[in-house]
Amino acid sequence: MSTKDRKKIKFKDFITLQRWFDLPDRDRQDGNFPIIASTSITWWHNQYKVEPPVITTGRSWSLGSVLYTNQRSWPLNTTLRVKDFKCNEPRFIFYYLQTLHLEKFNAGAGVPTLNRNHLDNLDLIIPLLPTQQTIASILSKYDDLIENNNQRIKILEQEAELIYKEWFVKFKFPWWEKAKMECDWSESGVVPEWWGMKKIKDFCDIKSWFSFKSSDFDDNWKYWLVTIKNVQDGFFVPKCTDYFNTLPNKLPEYCILKDWDILLSLTGNVWRICLVYGDDYLLNQRVAKLVAKNKLYNSFLYCLFKNNNMRTKLEGISKWAAQQNLSPIETWELLVCLPDDNNIKSFEKIVWPMIWEIISLNKQDENLKQTRDMLLPKLISGEVVV
Repeated sequence: MSTKDRKKIKFKDFITLQRWFDLPDRDRQDGNFPIIASTSITWWHNQYKVEPPVITTGRSWSLGSVLYTNQRSWPLNTTLRVKDFKCNEPRFIFYYLQTLHLEKFNAGAGVPTLNRNHLDNLDLIIPLLPTQQTIASILSKYDDLIENNNQRIKILEQEAELIYKEWFVKFKFPWWEKAKMECDWSESGVVPEWWGMKKIKDFCDIKSWFSFKSSDFDDNWKYWLVTIKNVQDGFFVPKCTDYFNTLPNKLPEYCILKDWDILLSLTGNVWRICLVYGDDYLLNQRVAKLVAKNKLYNSFLYCLFKNNNMRTKLEGISKWAAQQNLSPIETWELLVCLPDDNNIKSFEKIVWPMIWEIISLNKQDENLKQTRDMLLPKLISGEVVV
């Protein structure tokens, strides 16, 4: 980008940020309009405050994250929203703000806080509108592909969960009409013949307990340490903060994660379950890895722990101190209604390809994000000419 394609201005002449609206939990009602907190959409409400496009960044607690949506929304008062685009391309603003690393402008003593007034006289160099639009168009293509993949992932997960529920909760598996139902000591009252109650430990190992030392960390990335914050409900968040160049001594083999590993949170929301995609992650102590003793049970095991019945069981045995904590030993002892191998094998044939596609799509997303994030500063600075 040549100098004639860009200009030097103050932040206050680029955009105007404004603090937005409080919405206590007691006043929230389910609806179609996203409630935007400092880092993400946290709920859906039946009312909105602003028209799209909506661009926000964290104002308190979590700083630096930038969010864009084309939906009518309710930004919370933990955010700053772009109120005035000042004739700049909105999508470009979204990308440009990410390069400023706004977390550097923390003005809080205890709680991290972003004071918009501290940004007003910041010097910026920005491209002219036509170039802004071109940059936004290039980067948006990556985000569109990522969003398409995410929608596909959501559909696949819903399909897998629906099949599990139909087969193993409602007992409407293939040829269910021919199955003989027998009284059983399960919570279901009756189960198909050849099914029965078994403990989790009869078909699943729960691996955890290894504690890493901060002295093991080093600055050369090779392995990321997965902590409780990386385990979200239904998906894996691979943005870890602690990392290693070489593996610590006496590291158990189960701590080295790989594709298809199933993780369960043992602290906080103890029912969070997700799949791993990637082979450069290590397991931390407050996260458990679920290992099926028979590979036949992989898809079944994942769907079993995602089902609401299992979530209720896990919450029922969890202990409270400062936060919820789940004991792997007590989880081992939980009773579940286990289908026969033929039903599980049939389930695996249908659902395993869905799960594998979910992992593949997540990997595609990571590659797209890495390429986009590599291009972003180069396009903004003019190192890559458009």
